[in-house]
Amino acid sequence: MQRGLPWGDSAARKPVFDPQDLEPLLISRQHAGDVDGMSALFEHDAVIDCGGGRFLRGREAIRAYYAEIVASGRKFATGDQRPALICGDLALTSTRLPDGDITSVVARRQTDGSWLWVIDRYSVAWD
Repeated sequence: MQRGLPWGDSAARKPVFDPQDLEPLLISRQHAGDVDGMSALFEHDAVIDCGGGRFLRGREAIRAYYAEIVASGRKFATGDQRPALICGDLALTSTRLPDGDITSVVARRQTDGSWLWVIDRYSVAWD
């Protein structure tokens, strides 16, 4: 089940101090059309596996990808988020989406204690 963000979301884009809050924040920013806010949830050299052999590397490529999604009008769905597995400065988060797809995302703790995603695999199921 998705957790509510303790602070809501604002233009200030406060740091995320719980890796569980990254996904609901991504969804709320996507629904608001905040492409810059979406890409700000990733490290500068993060990688996303979009599926179909398409990989994105770096925040600018991620931003362009999210800009396409926002422009298309497609909305991300809220799914059943599993508790994060945290080991030191790494966290694995995953969500079962309403269509049955399962996401698998790795976040890294930053020097200020906040979390950003570094690896995002949209669906861990193979066709």
